[in-house]
Amino acid sequence: MRSNVVFTFIGEDKPGLVESISSIISDHQGNWLESRLSQLAGRFAGIIQVGADDDRIEGLISSLQGLKDQGLTVVVERGSEATDEKTSTHVLMLLGLDRPGIVHDVSSALAAQNINVLELNTNIVKAAMTGEPMFDAKAVVEYASSTDLLQLAEELEVISTDLGVDIELED
Repeated sequence: MRSNVVFTFIGEDKPGLVESISSIISDHQGNWLESRLSQLAGRFAGIIQVGADDDRIEGLISSLQGLKDQGLTVVVERGSEATDEKTSTHVLMLLGLDRPGIVHDVSSALAAQNINVLELNTNIVKAAMTGEPMFDAKAVVEYASSTDLLQLAEELEVISTDLGVDIELED
């Protein structure tokens, strides 16, 4: 039988970091399933999901935690089973002048509707004509079929107007 582990790490960015991590996974016959890795402010951070046979999972976890000896902060967790609840996945796009509070206001509206953020990617980009900083976000969200989409649309419209940002929920 196979199990999944999810681990996060952060440390000083340097060549060979991904190779060190992938070597540990390979040594335990693990399968690198999903990941999000990025350099931010001179640090290299990531989250990785790995699958491995049950008889190898403890050794994999121990070896991943050993990355702490290389100056990384590492957290390893076992994955959980998926639920059978009927859900729908959509993409939420946002673009507007950068200002504090955008992520908080939008995530509050989503949480009020019991909408789960599966993935969130944000960037600051320059406006084409003015060069002003623009907050650009793309989120993958998941919600139950019973979610009141009309109420969510109304809340997002209020936030869009209040913050002066464009928010679009796509299928």
